[in-house]
Amino acid sequence: MILTDIFSMILRLAELAFAAIVAGINGEYLHAVHDSDSWAQGRFIYTEVVAAIAIFLSIIWLFPFAGSFVHWPVDVVISICWFVAFGLLVNALDGACGYVFDWVGISFSREDQCGKWKAVEAFAFLSAICWLVSGIVGIFWVRDRESRIYRRRWYNSRV
Repeated sequence: MILTDIFSMILRLAELAFAAIVAGINGEYLHAVHDSDSWAQGRFIYTEVVAAIAIFLSIIWLFPFAGSFVHWPVDVVISICWFVAFGLLVNALDGACGYVFDWVGISFSREDQCGKWKAVEAFAFLSAICWLVSGIVGIFWVRDRESRIYRRRWYNSRV
């Protein structure tokens, strides 16, 4: 039981860190282009909203308790949202900074725009994977817990 709580905390910390990185870099870009048409920046606004929701939920669910994996449907939905954000960002760059999964040039410096966008893509993808793993582990945890409760009830009902 303690192992699942530790694993859950590690996943939530990773989700929080990845979402914060995406929100920071993407927010800096949105601040720089705040005078442009918001419709043209829709994919970046969507990514910022997904990052904000992910930060909020990962902070709330960071604290360990017995039902930490009960929220697996929300984990899967947030994972899907992250995959959509990743796809929108890849579509926006359209190969301008190289191959999508070539994350060698990741950078956080202000001068390297391609490095920053590669960082946003990379951490959006990694966040999607973390949320998906959290959801899958939650499914197995809930199914195992329910089967143990059912077996306990079945054994107790015969006595």
